[in-house]
Amino acid sequence: MTQLSAELFGDLLAPHYLVWLLQGFGVTLALSAAVCVAGTVLGLSACCLREAGSPSARWVVSAGTGLIRNTPLLVQLFVWYFAVAALLPLRLTVWLNTPHRLELGVGALHWPTYETVAGSCGLTLYAAAYIAEEGRAGINGVRPGQREAALALGFTPVQAFRHIVLPQALRIAWLPIVGQYLNTIKNTSLTMTIGLAELSYASRQVETETFKTFQAFGLATLLYVGAVAAVEAAGQVLARRHHPAGRRR
Repeated sequence: MTQLSAELFGDLLAPHYLVWLLQGFGVTLALSAAVCVAGTVLGLSACCLREAGSPSARWVVSAGTGLIRNTPLLVQLFVWYFAVAALLPLRLTVWLNTPHRLELGVGALHWPTYETVAGSCGLTLYAAAYIAEEGRAGINGVRPGQREAALALGFTPVQAFRHIVLPQALRIAWLPIVGQYLNTIKNTSLTMTIGLAELSYASRQVETETFKTFQAFGLATLLYVGAVAAVEAAGQVLARRHHPAGRRR
């Protein structure tokens, strides 16, 4: 068994291969966190506009989320990476593709690469479209009597939505939103197609260098599973601690 393990994982245990994978995993985690935060803010804002905005705002949000949800994420990433870059002024495109850094005395802040910007935009809009729908489902899950009671107590429609309906809707939609966070972690793997050096990209590098496909992608799979399991467990804990609806699930 020891000899078999050495044959299977010996090359991957070389420090520089592990560094490649861990660096890619760090990019995956950072990208996922940024997309989840931005996607949540944008998605819930879109949800509120669709439920309480003007008719024109509702139409725009409905059309936008429908378009994003009904087109493949890979196509959207290609649009952001190739089409948007082609539409930008040449000087701006060159600037975005040139490395930049800001010296801060104790260190340097690096401007993200164009691959990072394009991948973040594509993933954020994709996550926001689904989070908006989860939020809308949560709003529809609140009993109409809650809004009517708030209006009867003197709340304005906006106050009733903000203070009565929305908090209950978020409790209902919390676990489905966590599910979208899990999808985001897995969806980051598609950014390797536009050159972003995340975990799948790093795994491909290791596989190309060592010809150890099973080891490279096997370890990447374990890292993905660990990240997804950690986020899911945290979501369940928060649901049980802060959201009574989580206990009934």
